[in-house]
Amino acid sequence: MAKKGNAKDMERFKAERLEGNDAVMRHANLQIKRYYSLDSQSYRKGALPAKTKELLGLVASFVMRCDDCIKYHLMRCHEEGVTDQELTEALTIGLVVGGSVTIPSLRRAYKAWEELKGKA
Repeated sequence: MAKKGNAKDMERFKAERLEGNDAVMRHANLQIKRYYSLDSQSYRKGALPAKTKELLGLVASFVMRCDDCIKYHLMRCHEEGVTDQELTEALTIGLVVGGSVTIPSLRRAYKAWEELKGKA
């Protein structure tokens, strides 16, 4: 059961991410700006729907154990209408690929997902 004190973790993450990106852009050169653009464009709908691309990004981030990346892709998955079952299947693939070392990330991912869904 999620603690009520954690209910603001994702909102805090969103705010810190925006603030950090603003700082980056104040100092960004052409290469940094191009990388950010490439990243953004890669997740747009194309041959694969944006929802699928976000799930792919989530699994890659999960296997890499990048908590900020996991939170970001969870937010985007939520925005794209990913279901609990779809999320669980994607994270199951990540667990199989990444092994037991990903279990702490799995715990944090589900806590964040519950918060996004208003269940925290």
